[in-house]
Amino acid sequence: MPAAKFEIIRNCKVCGTPFQAKTIDSWYCCTKCSKVAWKRRKDEEIRMQKLDTIVKKIPKSKELISVPEAYALFGISKETIYRLVRKGAITSTNLGERQIRLSKEELMKLYPLRRKALEKPKAVPKLYSMEEKDCYTIGEVSKKYKLDDSTVYLHIRKYSIPTRQIGNYVYVPKKEIDNLYKGMKI
Repeated sequence: MPAAKFEIIRNCKVCGTPFQAKTIDSWYCCTKCSKVAWKRRKDEEIRMQKLDTIVKKIPKSKELISVPEAYALFGISKETIYRLVRKGAITSTNLGERQIRLSKEELMKLYPLRRKALEKPKAVPKLYSMEEKDCYTIGEVSKKYKLDDSTVYLHIRKYSIPTRQIGNYVYVPKKEIDNLYKGMKI
């Protein structure tokens, strides 16, 4: 496979060290950082699933909730909850050792409910201005970023960037192309 004619310098999302990205999709400097990021994502998914199961067990009519239930419902840390109880910002009832109950209504006034981790946000279609002033032609992109036309077409197809053809020219949104090649040394 031929070498690319461009360099993309990025900071690793795990360790923060700068590295030269071999592809546009590269976000980690090495396989170790990639595995660490994957493990973090999976651990977060498992943690959110556990919180969701706790939330499902709480009856809606229940007015007083425990600290772990408040953590699962609102996503605020246990330390923050205990600090609010000590300050008197939230009224609490102590039913015994490890038996503090909090008012769900008071917590709802202070904090919004935690978004469910398993719910994927709905994809909002992007609106593009496909006017000639807001777009590059393929030739302009290849000159600006010193790429072959075929490479530009490949990236456009790979990342589903919309195109518009007027006569012999194919136009692509400037915003998408600039985001795609952001951080690339020319």
